[in-house]
Amino acid sequence: MVRFRLLPRDEGFFPLFDAAAENVAECARRLRSVIGDLTDLEAKQTLVAECEKRGDELTSTILGRLNSSFVTPFDREDIHALTEMLDDVVDDMQAACDLLLLHNVTAPLPDMEEMGDILVRAAESTVSLISKLPRLRGLEHDLAAIDELESAADSIYRRSVAHLFSGDYDAFDVLKWKDVVESLEAAVNAIEHISDIVESIALKHA
Repeated sequence: MVRFRLLPRDEGFFPLFDAAAENVAECARRLRSVIGDLTDLEAKQTLVAECEKRGDELTSTILGRLNSSFVTPFDREDIHALTEMLDDVVDDMQAACDLLLLHNVTAPLPDMEEMGDILVRAAESTVSLISKLPRLRGLEHDLAAIDELESAADSIYRRSVAHLFSGDYDAFDVLKWKDVVESLEAAVNAIEHISDIVESIALKHA
């Protein structure tokens, strides 16, 4: 027997998710640029803040659509969770940039640029992963890449914290840097949470 829906599913979520993922990647690239050159931080912080504002706008649009759609492409709670996590990543990246400015940081930690590179790569893998939401196929490569990058970020985080408490830095600098490094790690962790949500959606629809 052929089954069909009386109401078609709302496909309008997919371009909005694509835009949110692209915004995550653009924010990561802008933050990486900040980490690579900590001069003129106030102006560069404004560029990162633009992505945070764009993320808020997209979150509001997606959640508004969720409230008005009769047939969603997958479970409403998954759409909500994915939307919020895409927004959280950008919030974490802005937090890292804000802390660099507030703490008047003038030179990065040795491992911070490497963490920034991982964040960009993870964000770009997220763009690829989210683009596959309509069919939920061919996710394995992106899921594996994000998992590997998150593990690498964890290693760098532990190494950075160990270095901070090695005695090479004074107490105030330790507190400043630990805040920044934790925000960067939180952003990478949030990207892994995005991949977990997408993987869960795919399993439900397998």
